[in-house]
Amino acid sequence: MSIMAKPHSKIMITSLFVIFAMSALYFTFSGDISAQLEDNVFVTHSGSVIKTSGEIIDPVYTTTTVPEYTEATVEFDPMEYLREFNYGEVSTLPDGTTLREFTIIAEDDKVMEVSPGIFFNVWTFNGTVPGPTIRATEGDIVRINFINNGSKEHTMHFHGIHPAEMDGVFEIVGSGGGQFTYEFEAGPVGVHPYHCHVMPLEEHIVRGLYGVFIVDPKESRPAADEMVMVLNGLDTDFDGENNFYAANTIPFYYQHHPIEINANELVRIYVVNMVEFDPINNLHLHGNLYKYYPTGTDLVPSFYTDMITLSQTERGIMEFEYEFPGKYLFHAHKVEFSEKGWVGIFLVKDNLDQKLQTGIEYGS
Repeated sequence: MSIMAKPHSKIMITSLFVIFAMSALYFTFSGDISAQLEDNVFVTHSGSVIKTSGEIIDPVYTTTTVPEYTEATVEFDPMEYLREFNYGEVSTLPDGTTLREFTIIAEDDKVMEVSPGIFFNVWTFNGTVPGPTIRATEGDIVRINFINNGSKEHTMHFHGIHPAEMDGVFEIVGSGGGQFTYEFEAGPVGVHPYHCHVMPLEEHIVRGLYGVFIVDPKESRPAADEMVMVLNGLDTDFDGENNFYAANTIPFYYQHHPIEINANELVRIYVVNMVEFDPINNLHLHGNLYKYYPTGTDLVPSFYTDMITLSQTERGIMEFEYEFPGKYLFHAHKVEFSEKGWVGIFLVKDNLDQKLQTGIEYGS
């Protein structure tokens, strides 16, 4: 009898185990569902209040550990960034050389509303993505006082020519207030990116630790309406693929807020591709062609086109004028990118100042 009872005992034990397991799963899932249904409240950068029962996009903390994450802590205006250049504090060294001094602060605990209702933990230089556009003239001495107020190690690596100890690769700057001073002669002429160079490099860049470094020739370029466009992507669900694309971070911004330019006035755009995960990006201009200077190191354009293709950190200078007023698109000709936010509009307006000047010259 004892031999015959053993299978039944095993069956009973197995049944009880299944019941307990199912009960545990039930309480676990029901608890998760209840938690997901709790509203989280966000105050957007525009002042509106948004409630969501969905998952909060935050790879570092949860709102239970950092309550201040319920507010968007990064204020960024793509229109202001477009034409904003930081020339630093200017002084003259004893030998007559111009010194340009900058203070750059890295942080990695900010949240930015990158699209309506989409909050993303960004890592910033001076509080924005991209960081400030640093500008100097060839031959100037550039001094960067770098402060790392983040919780992780960071650096600044400049593309260009400089001594090995100024490269921002092996000179890791510690978290919580670590400091380092980069100093080098500005060169070569052109437009160059700078970015954090701490491993895993992909993460430090895709979170936002990058910006633009412009070196002007000693004999300045012709006067123009100058702008900076950093082409970037946002991986908001952390799967190694971008969910949004943009020029200057905010998807569709320049479509909803067209960039105003004047007809028959030279426009110069410093364009830098910082998209991660995708091997190429591109920029197509409607109703016009532009002179293109790859990297901007040559003062003579390489070609005249309406579209360029860029690999990661590739960059250049575009120059063009519009003859006819109206609205003109510019966007990625890779349709996926444009449909996910990398699209904008130039609003070309009659150049009244030029018409008045022409009238004066011809005595009309």
